[in-house]
Amino acid sequence: MAKLSKNTLAAHFIFTIFIVSALAENGSSFARSMDKKVLGMKKEKLSHFRLYWHDIVGGKNATAVPVVFPSRNSTTAFGMISVIDDPLTMGPELSSKMVGRAQGFYSAASQQEIGLLMAMNFAFMEGKYNGSTITILGRNTVFSKVREMPVIGGSGLFRFARGYVEARTHRFDPATGDAVVQYDCYVMHY
Repeated sequence: MAKLSKNTLAAHFIFTIFIVSALAENGSSFARSMDKKVLGMKKEKLSHFRLYWHDIVGGKNATAVPVVFPSRNSTTAFGMISVIDDPLTMGPELSSKMVGRAQGFYSAASQQEIGLLMAMNFAFMEGKYNGSTITILGRNTVFSKVREMPVIGGSGLFRFARGYVEARTHRFDPATGDAVVQYDCYVMHY
């Protein structure tokens, strides 16, 4: 086999690199790296919100409606699913200023205790956060003093959000099932 000159080897090497990079670029053209400034993302900050979640399950103005009912022999309501559109207010009274709505669902997901799977968006309707949302998805053992659930994302001013919420029952009416829960939200966002 004939010896190739250094120039020929260099030319083959450059050609090979060109072909490989062209193939790699064409193979993954649906994804690319971006500078976060293109999306208007500046410095990440931590925000804290204290909101009151009003879950009204009875009466003509219910904000939580069961769509799947639990098994009759369940002591924990296992299997129940309720869709919610709950008011979020600045204070614990329903008459206090409403800043948004908690929209989503919760499901009784435990056979041993009252443990809910919460999947909801806090949709803000007030101030600079109007039109923005944070998304919460997690486990809520309702009889624990403090329940922690993750913030898994958001929209608007909360794009790329992450963090957590702490839920504390402020008031619960066993006769109606209505509840007021204090939510402390700790959200990292841009």
